[in-house]
Amino acid sequence: METNRQKKIGGVIQKDLVDILQGEVRKNGVSNLIISVSKVSVTTDLSVATVYLSIFPQEKAKETLVAIKTNSKLIKHDLSQRVRLQLRKVPNLVFLIDDSLDYIEKIDNALSSKENPIENRDLLEKRRHS
Repeated sequence: METNRQKKIGGVIQKDLVDILQGEVRKNGVSNLIISVSKVSVTTDLSVATVYLSIFPQEKAKETLVAIKTNSKLIKHDLSQRVRLQLRKVPNLVFLIDDSLDYIEKIDNALSSKENPIENRDLLEKRRHS
């Protein structure tokens, strides 16, 4: 469980990373790309911050993540300039794709299909005996 300090530092990093990443997208004139920082999780020793990104459209997610990872040192430098009065040391940044929206979409699709286990209880019996 995260301590209050970890949550506060994660919130500060999240807010500033959103500004940095969206600013770079706008500055480079990239259209049809949205980068959102859905969560920042900081380790207990405050040395590593795991940054979960949602990237739309989904087709550009992998190449965008590679570009962000390639430029992670520059992003960390920009972040350190923004938070220098709040944090003594900026944690190392680890960027990951947040796939929770994909998971929610799969659940929605499963519930709207013909084989909905909530509406058709017989499907649950078939799965138990398999």
